[in-house]
Amino acid sequence: MSAAPKITDEDFLFLPLGGSDEIGMNLNLYHYGGKWLMVDLGISFGDDTMPGIDVLLPDPEFIEKRRKDLVGLVVTHGHEDHIGAIPHLWPRLRCPIYATPFTATLIRRKLVEAGILEQVELIEVDLSANFVLGPFELELITLTHSIPESNGLVIRCGGGTVMHTGDWKFDPDPVIGQTSDIDALRAVGDEGVLALIGDSTNVLDPGRSGSEASLTASLAELFRQHDQRIAITCFASNVGRLANISAAAAAAGRNVALVGRSLWKMYEASLQNGYLRDIPEFLSEKDAGFIPRDKLVLICTGSQGESRAALARIAENAHPEITLERGDVVVFSSREIPGNETAIGRVQSRLVARGIEVVTERDHHVHVSGHPAREELVEMYQYIRPKIAVPVHGSPRHLEAHARLARECQVPEAIVPGNGSLIRLEEGKVEIIGWVPTGALTVDGGRIIPLESSVIGDRRKMLFNGTVSATVLMNAKDQIQGDPVLTFNGIAEEGEIDALSDTAKDLIWETVGALGKKVRAKDDEVGEAVRWAIRRVVRAEYGKRPITTVHVLRV
Repeated sequence: MSAAPKITDEDFLFLPLGGSDEIGMNLNLYHYGGKWLMVDLGISFGDDTMPGIDVLLPDPEFIEKRRKDLVGLVVTHGHEDHIGAIPHLWPRLRCPIYATPFTATLIRRKLVEAGILEQVELIEVDLSANFVLGPFELELITLTHSIPESNGLVIRCGGGTVMHTGDWKFDPDPVIGQTSDIDALRAVGDEGVLALIGDSTNVLDPGRSGSEASLTASLAELFRQHDQRIAITCFASNVGRLANISAAAAAAGRNVALVGRSLWKMYEASLQNGYLRDIPEFLSEKDAGFIPRDKLVLICTGSQGESRAALARIAENAHPEITLERGDVVVFSSREIPGNETAIGRVQSRLVARGIEVVTERDHHVHVSGHPAREELVEMYQYIRPKIAVPVHGSPRHLEAHARLARECQVPEAIVPGNGSLIRLEEGKVEIIGWVPTGALTVDGGRIIPLESSVIGDRRKMLFNGTVSATVLMNAKDQIQGDPVLTFNGIAEEGEIDALSDTAKDLIWETVGALGKKVRAKDDEVGEAVRWAIRRVVRAEYGKRPITTVHVLRV
């Protein structure tokens, strides 16, 4: 990748380092007047192709090198894909953080756990706040989403005005929090907007995303249909959904318990900021055991099949407090995040195998999205009327579809970014002027390493190809002394190991014996020959290329 072009102070630029080409791991940068503004700093999650990897982080190297010009980090809302990387990456950035009270509470808890709260300048700003950071005049606009205090961000500077939507929808009855501030959106549109940087998650969905309030009666109806224990899983951050489940359970004559640490954290943060105070207190996992099975709803973590979450452990009958029995019901009140289908299917299959009924949004109205469908996107464009559309927060397919929709909405220019694309925001001349290096990092054993590091690469190879360990003894005449000792893992069935080992040993004897005497005197040369022989046998027999470790010992 070529080096980034020379940037002048007056260039108004947008640079995503994460959150384009993907859903999650958001890190957005704006440049003007020689200064940089960061919007959001989130995580994504590993999948089955990433053994031992739970969390992915955007690589901040580009802005880390320019952190003296970084005026601050503004957070649009409290979802993990927008705040989750802060405790991991803030030490590399050391800039002030700005967030509304609920989001600031969630960030503060993360900083406490990381042991860096006292180092961080975390500044709470009011909803609909106006404030200035360097050359940027900022205005928050309240928008509905699946978490309280989601904000669109208006960025004004000498280069023009940008509407950065963050995650949003138009929900006329959001259950928790305020409705979207349509008057503020209209006012910004009337003022004149150079570019809209917008959420593309549901651009492929026709119509509207639906109101959170529409779930209350539907969930209550579902709960009444069953006379045994009900568990329901959703994102812990969906505070409106917690309120909805509570109301539906009350209508069906059931109590509600929270099962999972992240749910309790979100509940406590909600109470601290004035949310969920008007619903009955949730029961603990221990309290749930004293409630009749037909009088209980369990809200569980693990809607995306996370192996360490409560629902996965319940499905395996391995939870210390909660059990489900044949005839019980599990409701998935969430949407599958792309990439999580296998993990979710695994949990659902385990539940069904135990005689537990699984209900998803395909079976009953149990979920509404927090992101705008096409009609809502059109409505947003009618309010904002930007000169330029820059779709973000989606796969390439989503971004291209969003760009086409923007053009249909009479937006003069639409440009599709990718992570690392340096976009000059200029009316009639919007363009990608260069690319900067990007990538993903991961948290592994308390350290942060590149996802493409040899550690992760070797682990992935071991997962799919297995491992072989070999010990070869060489005597004073530089000849093999006795049979090599071989250990195979993840390659063959137990009954096949002896035959595989014998074949490999024969080839090792033959290969080392064919080496010249001077070569046999060198441990690294012998080791490489043995490694080649083992991999040749395993590949011929099983089509695998195992990670092979050879120890050459002299006696």
